[in-house]
Amino acid sequence: MSSKACVSFDTVLDSTGLSRYQVSVIIPCALVAMSDGFDTQSIGLVAPDIASAWRVSPATFGLVFGIGMFGALVGALLFGLSSDRFGRRPNLIAAVSLFPVVTLVTPLVTSIDGLLVVRFLTGLGLGGALPGIISFTSEFTPSRMRPTGVSLMVRGFPLGAVIGGVVAAKLIPTFGWQSVFYLGGALPLLLIPLFALRLPESARYLAINGDYARLRPILERMGSSVRAEDIAPEAAATRSPATSLFTEGRACGTLLLWATLFLSLLVSYVLVNWVPIMARHSGVSSVGAILGVAVLNLGGILGCLVLGRLTDRFRRPALVLGFAYTLGGIAVASIGLTGASGTTLLIAAFLAGFLALGAQICTVAFSADFYETALRATGVGWAAAVGRIGAIVGPVLGGLLIGTGMTAPGLFLFTGLASVAAAGAAFALGRRSSGTLRQQLRRAPAKAG
Repeated sequence: MSSKACVSFDTVLDSTGLSRYQVSVIIPCALVAMSDGFDTQSIGLVAPDIASAWRVSPATFGLVFGIGMFGALVGALLFGLSSDRFGRRPNLIAAVSLFPVVTLVTPLVTSIDGLLVVRFLTGLGLGGALPGIISFTSEFTPSRMRPTGVSLMVRGFPLGAVIGGVVAAKLIPTFGWQSVFYLGGALPLLLIPLFALRLPESARYLAINGDYARLRPILERMGSSVRAEDIAPEAAATRSPATSLFTEGRACGTLLLWATLFLSLLVSYVLVNWVPIMARHSGVSSVGAILGVAVLNLGGILGCLVLGRLTDRFRRPALVLGFAYTLGGIAVASIGLTGASGTTLLIAAFLAGFLALGAQICTVAFSADFYETALRATGVGWAAAVGRIGAIVGPVLGGLLIGTGMTAPGLFLFTGLASVAAAGAAFALGRRSSGTLRQQLRRAPAKAG
């Protein structure tokens, strides 16, 4: 055994490049992200049919939508902490096993109370899988390719939602709303044997814990000639207290970042959950309403790509995102004015997705650049948590507003105004982020000395 470890794990990854073995680990993670997107979107797609079959008010589904997102928040926290303690592999397999099983049970429930229980448990599994697939993708990807690799994998979520919309438009008229959950549960179940037989433990996790016996064969499959014993142990992660996000001039910027993500995710989840129901009530056909959501998510994927390039080109990400949220607010409000025209709905939904949803996805990436390295994990973690709260509040609030008698024009006007409010926070954040960067540069020489 070597007496002195001398190679960092990132050096090993960068020297091997992206081998076939590493790709074979990342692709299943992308498939899980797609399954996550499919299943998260499914309840919104079938809600109009369930409401009709059970003779309940559509407003009731606000709580159903919200409880699923609350379950995802709890799952992300629980499985994330457990993964750091007990390993990535067992926790990811447990999460990927949970949500398809509960999804398959969903067609058997016959009441809103039962639906609340299964949607919470489904969200628990879906949210729990997310930290695992992000960790695996990040920890098996060379550092120079890591941001792109993780970004592409996460885009499997809206892609799964698009596929879910297209498939549901075919399934529901012929086989009923239950078929969406049977398919959404059966497909992820096929991944479980693949994960159980082929998925290794995270190589970085093994390196940190000094489990060289399990690390050696993984390094060999990656094509690395480095011995497991020669990998330098990584320092334990330091936990930056949340209070640090409000010191040294960061408070205003932190609150603006939180406001932007809270409002943008509120907008996103009002749209993906309530567009099908409100479109049906406006006279759009079942197929047209479902395809409207598919086009909404497709717009989000394309919008993220275009807006991401624009932010890179102009180097003013908050300014680009602010304009996108503003125009997105107009597009969102126009959804409520489409009436019974399926074609007009598709156009308005695509524009809303391209601008509002595309900007929301890009804002998550922007949050990682807002804080200096020592605070980045804490800052992004808290920002994501606040954003998830917006994803819970949005659908529930939509249900409450509809319960008061608000119609589609009013609901989408309100949601569009929330997008404009997100734009205001983004514009203000842009000014603060520039100031924060200047402060960091001023502090750097002092820290170095």
